[in-house]
Amino acid sequence: MNIPSNLKYTKDHEWVSLEGDIATVGITDFAQKELGDIVYVEVETLDQTLEKDEVFGTVEAVKTVSDLFLPLSGEIIEFNEELEASPESVNTDPYGAGWMVKVKVSNPSDFDNLLSSDAYKDLIGA
Repeated sequence: MNIPSNLKYTKDHEWVSLEGDIATVGITDFAQKELGDIVYVEVETLDQTLEKDEVFGTVEAVKTVSDLFLPLSGEIIEFNEELEASPESVNTDPYGAGWMVKVKVSNPSDFDNLLSSDAYKDLIGA
């Protein structure tokens, strides 16, 4: 299982990278494997400011639909539009081409409170 040490994680299986005050968010390798083949990613919160843990979208797999929870408070400034044509990128490259949104972070301390890769490994039993 791929759990990059340079990222932070949530208990809801999202990953976060932070550059300045812009966070990139996606779902983890573990989450995409649990969901199975992803057929659709929906984000209707573009240009909205949300609080940490609010739903920012959904991911639809063959088996189920799951909410996506924002790991940090801020404004959704970009959606990975490539996912509209190729949602399977979440399965094949969850930490690269499968990223979902970029967020202008309003509370940088939210990032510090996320799980390290080791803590996330403990959470999922990896």
